[in-house]
Amino acid sequence: MNNLKHLEVWFLTGTQNLYGEETLKQVAIHSQEVAQFLDQAPSIPVKVIFKPILKSSEEIYETITAANLAVNCIGIITWMHTFSPAKMWARGLSQLKKPMLHLHTQFNRNIPWSTIDMDFMNLNQSAHGDREFGFMVSRMRINRKVVVGFWQDEKVLEDTNVWARAAAGWNDWQGAKFARIGDNMRFVAVTDGDKVEAEMQFGFSVNTYGVGDVVAIINSISQTDVDSLVKEYEESYTLSSELLADGAKRESVVEAARIELGLKKFLVDGGFKGFTDTFEDLHGMVQLPGIAAQRLMQQGFGFAGEGDWKTAALLRACKVMATGLKGGTAFMEDYTYHFDPQNPMVLGSHMLEIDASLAQGKANLEVHKLGIGGKADPARLVFNVASGKAINASLIDMGNRFRLIVNEVEAVEVEHELPKLPVARVLWKPLPDMKTACTAWIYAGGAHHTVYSQSLTTAYFRDFVKMAGIELITIDANTEINQFEKELKWNEIAYK
Repeated sequence: MNNLKHLEVWFLTGTQNLYGEETLKQVAIHSQEVAQFLDQAPSIPVKVIFKPILKSSEEIYETITAANLAVNCIGIITWMHTFSPAKMWARGLSQLKKPMLHLHTQFNRNIPWSTIDMDFMNLNQSAHGDREFGFMVSRMRINRKVVVGFWQDEKVLEDTNVWARAAAGWNDWQGAKFARIGDNMRFVAVTDGDKVEAEMQFGFSVNTYGVGDVVAIINSISQTDVDSLVKEYEESYTLSSELLADGAKRESVVEAARIELGLKKFLVDGGFKGFTDTFEDLHGMVQLPGIAAQRLMQQGFGFAGEGDWKTAALLRACKVMATGLKGGTAFMEDYTYHFDPQNPMVLGSHMLEIDASLAQGKANLEVHKLGIGGKADPARLVFNVASGKAINASLIDMGNRFRLIVNEVEAVEVEHELPKLPVARVLWKPLPDMKTACTAWIYAGGAHHTVYSQSLTTAYFRDFVKMAGIELITIDANTEINQFEKELKWNEIAYK
C-alpha cells in the first residue's frame, strides 16, 4: 500500500438540456477543469475522473450503474453546475452502491460585479442547483458527505482528501477475507460478535482456520529463506548479544523468522487481508507470534489478538485510509493506568504485538519469557512511541447494531526507564481528561482492544461510518458525561 492512485472517484456534473448547446459546452469545459484540478491536487490521493455532463435521467442512471460495476471506482463526486431537476436523479441514485461526496461549489469564486448578466446567472446556478439535488438525496435517506466552498480552497481539498481515504478503506473491505487462526479467547465477550451480520453490513468475511493449517506451512519454510529474513532482522533492528550468531537465544529469533514467513505465506496464498490468533490455541507452534504479527501489520495486514476479528478488520481499513500519511497506525490495548492526580495517563501496550510503524527510533529485537500461553520464549520488537496527537478507535457489536467509538488522545514522551517491561509501549492522556474519557468509554461499551493511529483524525471515521451505515460515538475535548449519556440513549432510539 504505497499509494492509492490506482483507485478512482468519478466526477459527475448535473445540468439539463433546457439551456441550449452553447451553455452546455461551457458546463462541460468548466467541469473538466474542476475535475482535472482535483485530480492533480497533491493532497488528494486517488484519481479524479471526469465523466460527461449529465442532462437526463437515462444518462444519470447509466453512469451510476457503470460506477457500481467499475472495479477501481470507489465513489462519486457530484456537482450541479446549473439547475438539474432532481427527479432526473431519483432512478440513478436508487441504484447507487458507492460512497458519494456532494461538492457544493461554483466555477467562479467571486461575483463579477461589473459584467454579471442573465447569461452568467443561467450558467452558474450551483447555489440553487445543489439545493435541489440535496433535497432528493435527503429525501432518499442516502448517506453522503457535503463539502461546501470554492473548489480551489485548501479546506475543500482537505475535506475531499479525508472522504477519498475513507472511501478507499471502505472499498478495501468489500470482498475482503480475514482469517481467525484458532477461535475467540475463551469466555471473552467483546472480541466476539456476529460474523454473518458483519459480512452483510461491511462486505468482508471472517472464517476460522485451524492452527494446524498454519503450522504445516511454517514447517515447510526453507532454512535459506529463514536465514535471509534473520539477516534482515539484523539490519533493521538492534539485537542484544544473546540473539547474535552463536548467542544463547539465537534459536528463538530463527524460529520467529520461520513463523513470520509461514504466516505471511498462509495469508498471501489465501488472499487474506488480516488475521487474529489466540494463545489458547497454539498447538504445534513453538512460540506465540510476536515479531511476526508486528511486521505483518507494518506491511499492511490487519491484526488483533485473542480472536478479535473486528479490530483486525478495522486496523486494515485504517491502514488503507492512512496510506502515505505521516505517523503509524497499529493494534493497541489500554493496559494499565497512572492515576497520579496531577498527571494521569494510560499505558498502552500488548503482550507482544504492537506495530513498529509507531516506533520512535530504531526498535530493539529481544527475547524474553512470556508468562502466558505455555510456549517457548517469543521474540518481539521493543520500543517507545512518540508523543503527539492520536486517536483510539474501537468497533463493537451491540447486539442490534455495530458501533464505532473514537477517543482523541495526546501521547506523551515515555520519560522513565522500563527495564522489566520488554514490550512496545505508549503513554497517552485521553481527552477531555482521564476520568471523563474512561467513564464515557465504559458507558459506550468500548473494547480493551483498539486501533491506535497517529495518522488519522476523527474526521476520517465520520466519513467512514456514513459509508458503513453504522453508529459513531466520539469522545473528545468537548465531551461532557451528562450529555454523553443522553446521546447514548437517543442513539438507542435512532438505531432501534
